[in-house]
Amino acid sequence: MVQKVGRSPVSWLVLLGAGLAIASALVLLAGPVGYRLGVLPLRVALLTMLTWGVYGGIAAAVVSLAGLVVTLARPRGARRGILTAAIGLLVGLVLIGIPGRFRLGPPTPPIHDITTDTQDPPEYVAVLPLRADAPNTTVYGGEDIAARQREAYPDVRPLMLSVPPPQAFERALAAVRDMGWELVAADEAAGRIEATDTTFWYGFKDDVVVRVRPADGGSRVDVRSVSRVGGGDAGTNAKRVRAYLDALMTPGS
Repeated sequence: MVQKVGRSPVSWLVLLGAGLAIASALVLLAGPVGYRLGVLPLRVALLTMLTWGVYGGIAAAVVSLAGLVVTLARPRGARRGILTAAIGLLVGLVLIGIPGRFRLGPPTPPIHDITTDTQDPPEYVAVLPLRADAPNTTVYGGEDIAARQREAYPDVRPLMLSVPPPQAFERALAAVRDMGWELVAADEAAGRIEATDTTFWYGFKDDVVVRVRPADGGSRVDVRSVSRVGGGDAGTNAKRVRAYLDALMTPGS
């Protein structure tokens, strides 16, 4: 009589790695969701949850890799759980990479106010009531902030356009709309456009002001982007200013 041999169970390492991957993903997701819902304070949502999410992602990747090695060492007919282990490893690596994207490249200074004109920064008017409860003010930090910006983002400079201010203003306004920002005010007489950009994950509100002035037979466009919360911005405001200026220089914008 021939006794049938049951299928080999999935390695406990594979199951543990999958469980860690799921738990870590939920922790990372809980940060932005909790902050948007007002359940978690900024520090906990941005730092604590990210940190534990990364630790969990590392553990998930290591355990899943071990489970994959153990499973591959089994006889060919008993290699159950290979796909689960591979997915656990991949998810763990992705979880590590999500927070890591904020730390790629050169370190960014702990500033949250970026402008193309550090000597005479564009001023906010219409957005001030929207920032009434914001921890960060729109008062410029002076030479200390300017020096840090020049060192970290030397390419953030005014944009000169060879068109008169009215035409430059229309282009600037069109570029704001192209960026998908929420338009707060557009004062052509003052040459000022104000808008708000909301970040994807945490829903941070950052305010932008664009100033258009006549210069050298054409127009000079200055941009300023300031976060409402946070001491540093991981380079977000500088990236936003660069992206806007690029959009403004694009023909037809």
